[in-house]
Amino acid sequence: MTYKLTALTPLLVGDGRELSPIDYMVWKDQVNVLDQGRIFKLLSRGPRLEPYLAQLRKATKLDFASWGGFAQNFSQRRIPFETPDTTAIWNSAPPDSLFIPTFAANTSGAYLPGSAVKGALRTGFVFSRWSSATLEKVAAGIEGDRVPRRLAEPSETSSGATQVKVVALADSQTVPSTAFRVFVTRVASLDTRQPGKPQLTWKVAGRGNVTPQRIADSTPVFAEMAIPGTGFAGTWDERTFFENPELSRALGWRSTPNMPMFLEAANEFAAAQIDLHEKYAETPGLGALAQCVERLKQELASARESGKSCLLCLGWGSGFLAKVGFLGTGEDAYKKILRAMPAFGKAIRDGVPFPKTRRIVFAGGQPAALAGWARLDL
Repeated sequence: MTYKLTALTPLLVGDGRELSPIDYMVWKDQVNVLDQGRIFKLLSRGPRLEPYLAQLRKATKLDFASWGGFAQNFSQRRIPFETPDTTAIWNSAPPDSLFIPTFAANTSGAYLPGSAVKGALRTGFVFSRWSSATLEKVAAGIEGDRVPRRLAEPSETSSGATQVKVVALADSQTVPSTAFRVFVTRVASLDTRQPGKPQLTWKVAGRGNVTPQRIADSTPVFAEMAIPGTGFAGTWDERTFFENPELSRALGWRSTPNMPMFLEAANEFAAAQIDLHEKYAETPGLGALAQCVERLKQELASARESGKSCLLCLGWGSGFLAKVGFLGTGEDAYKKILRAMPAFGKAIRDGVPFPKTRRIVFAGGQPAALAGWARLDL
């Protein structure tokens, strides 16, 4: 059996790799990924190798005036910017922003890892099984300031998270390089100093936030992403041998789920995320984002009507909400858990929504979409 995952918004499912500013050069409004092996081989024949290596060691990016010819003649591949205006943003961006996470790829080309799809289905399945009582039980396991290792593992096990092994999804076939662009993303945040009137701000790395009027001063992050409409096709299989009563009993399963159950759970999870994003998009200054959320709501209704589809949020930039099995962050038990986590403790305050940030993908220089939304069709 086959599946098709179609990107609804810019999508990046990577393998942890990224292009450093000395791995590529920007030329003709595109990222030209250099074939460093060929370059080293060429320069080793003459005296230019040492100056080139010296610049690689010291420079934050390659000097185009000296080495721009490499972008023309020694490029492994070329990734266009989302719009030509992105070149000016790249030229003025701080060096730390010039590292570009890339889509998962092998020697044949870019592909969608099946594990990413299965992980998103698993999170949705856990979401459909967890309740407020589950979170209270997890929070009760925190003693003082010390957080036990694998705090939520027993709750995940009891919710049947391991039952997702009933479904096997293979990596997708490769897709053409023309399906990818380098997008600009920025992080939106809420200024909650005025009770009941959150104001939109944009993150500046290491220096707080700026107002929407100074959006160009916020920190841009560049990423190679599949454009909306890109389709990834692969095979999947439902392992029916798990339906054996003796095997289910040995695994401690009360029943064996099937694919329609996973799809419905994923749609339930997607609906809960979209509701939260819809409330966030009501913030003045995010009108285009509200339109994106409305399109997602329409896609979700269509997926539910078909009975063989679901919406998933996965990959880089999808944010906190796409990776947790419970979305009621305002509940006291949830706050207790988050306060115990060093990464989130300072962000948890009474009367302040959590999370109050979203990574926004820009199109045409304007905030336009949430990252990572896709439709899975079987």
